[in-house]
Amino acid sequence: MLERVRGLTHEVVKFGVVGGLGFIVDVGIFNLLRFAGDPGLLEHKPLTAKGISVAVATMVTYLGNRHWTWRDRARSGARREVTLFFLLNGLGMLIAVGCLAVSHYVLDLRTPLADNISANVVGLVLGMVFRFWTYRTIVFKERRYEEPEVEAEPLDLIGRLAAEEAHHEASPP
Repeated sequence: MLERVRGLTHEVVKFGVVGGLGFIVDVGIFNLLRFAGDPGLLEHKPLTAKGISVAVATMVTYLGNRHWTWRDRARSGARREVTLFFLLNGLGMLIAVGCLAVSHYVLDLRTPLADNISANVVGLVLGMVFRFWTYRTIVFKERRYEEPEVEAEPLDLIGRLAAEEAHHEASPP
């Protein structure tokens, strides 16, 4: 039990580091698009800015999670993993965008601080919990492989081993 908790803690920490990097990319691009310049490139389009920033951050976090957080997990095909990762990340993005939309358009809280709190604090925390669970259980799921039973006759197995050994001895170094 203690070993499982340690393993999960290790995953959570790695996921947090990758997510932290993704957060920096997401928030940085979001704020550059909204507020850099006068007017900002997407100053009046917070949802578009958020969509772009999340898309770029998704690329960063996929690579980090596949090659670091869950690198020991069996691959289930790059196309499947990338598709599921982006799909589930898109759902996580909808959580953040939904929080931003409610704050910005329903509650009429339109300051840079309000937009950042709703999208980049509340939305990202809720999205993070969703993402960790789905990435861990759906995208990079742990596979438990059982050793297949060998149903070869003992003499047949010995013959195959001898043939392999003879092949290795006959091969030039």
